[in-house]
Amino acid sequence: MVFNSVVFVVFFSIVYLLYWSVCQRNLKLQNFFIMVASYVFYGWWDWRFLLLIAFTSLCSWGCGYFIQKADNQPTAYKPSYRKILNISNIVLNLGILGIFKYFNFFVDSFVSAFASAGIFLNPRTLNIILPVGISFYTFQALSYSIDVYKRKIEATRDIVAFFAFVGFFPQLVAGPIERATNLLPQFYVKRNFNYDDISKGLKLILWGFFMKVAIADRLSVYVDSVYNNAAFHTGTSLALATLFFTFQVYCDFGGYSSIAIGCGRLLGFRCMTNFNRPFLAVSLNDFWKRWHISLTTWFRDYVYFPMGGNRGSTSRNYFNMMVTFLLSGIWHGANMTFVVWGGLSGLFQVIAKLFDTAKEKIWKKSSQSKSGILKRVFDTLFTFSIIAFSMVIFRSNNIDDAILIIKKIFQFKGALFTNNIDSIIYGSALIIILMISDILQETNSGVHYFLDSKNRGVRYATYLTLVLTILLIGVFDNSQFIYFQF
Repeated sequence: MVFNSVVFVVFFSIVYLLYWSVCQRNLKLQNFFIMVASYVFYGWWDWRFLLLIAFTSLCSWGCGYFIQKADNQPTAYKPSYRKILNISNIVLNLGILGIFKYFNFFVDSFVSAFASAGIFLNPRTLNIILPVGISFYTFQALSYSIDVYKRKIEATRDIVAFFAFVGFFPQLVAGPIERATNLLPQFYVKRNFNYDDISKGLKLILWGFFMKVAIADRLSVYVDSVYNNAAFHTGTSLALATLFFTFQVYCDFGGYSSIAIGCGRLLGFRCMTNFNRPFLAVSLNDFWKRWHISLTTWFRDYVYFPMGGNRGSTSRNYFNMMVTFLLSGIWHGANMTFVVWGGLSGLFQVIAKLFDTAKEKIWKKSSQSKSGILKRVFDTLFTFSIIAFSMVIFRSNNIDDAILIIKKIFQFKGALFTNNIDSIIYGSALIIILMISDILQETNSGVHYFLDSKNRGVRYATYLTLVLTILLIGVFDNSQFIYFQF
């Protein structure tokens, strides 16, 4: 079941009522109920995958438990024993992820490489379905065992709380990728009904549906019609479709994250922020601090820093950065487009570090002057342009399509495809509204200017406007979220 479906609305309503009426007085019952509800939610796609998430959870819980036990029992072999446990769990979980998500991709790539050399192979591939959200809950489970190994947190003996943490259904299939340091301790404390949580949660859900159904799914009508037939469209149409897709993926995933965080808030949990107005970023480094924050910080803490981060020579720093972005690209999916996108994003990040030095010689630093304002606008537009360009690779069905689309965009000629004129008009208008909202939040310390207004009339007018926009402009026959495939 997906968030923007009647089935989920019914499911969550039942969970919400039972959670606060039957389970409120007992912490263990609350956690057990969350675990059961999460497994029902995940099993709705395919009950067989419940064994997979249960096994992943059990392995990471067991790893943390025995690492902690080794710490409490002095032994000459403790350091190596702890390391063996940690590495074994990492290899096991990533091995499972690799088989389900990447086995056929690597086999096909291997065959293609040999074919280019005139050697033709006929290997076997696996006919398996990719489990929904496997990349998200695998990384979430791994972060726990790694943090226990690094002694950042204490291992939990409460297996029900841990299973509920890994399988927490609001953010199970598409994040945010929660850290045990943030979410797991919330399962140790009984949640109490709180009006402020309900109010904030409902606002987040409403805004999330606006981003997903009204903006992302409206834009997807035009994007899909152009990108899926790239050879028959002009550079003008492809440029507009690329612009639309850049906002589509933001609103699709940002909308999901907002709904997920809102649902968690309704149940008394505070999940981490996953998007922070990324298209107002003034540099690529700033962008990656605002975009898919839970994933970028995961790769930073568990890949980039362990490799050395920005310590050492400049060349070593650039190498660490490239490897991190390449792995991030591979994480997104078993397609060469994601590998190239990850590598290109890393290359842009390296170039941006070199460019920043030269750029500062041109623009004055003062944010109080007109040149400071001009610099901010230039930096924001420049950063957005780079991100939008990289989205061509991200969205293309294959590398050949990506090359064709880029060639046509740089030619930028031909008539605009206007068969979906309503999506062009509505999409453009809603993008403007979204950016105005983000700008107002940016200048208002992150507080939503309209949804959180102290004026009751403004708040209720905003609620009504968003609901009517979703119902009148929203697209309801595109229920899938883009990041579910990851």
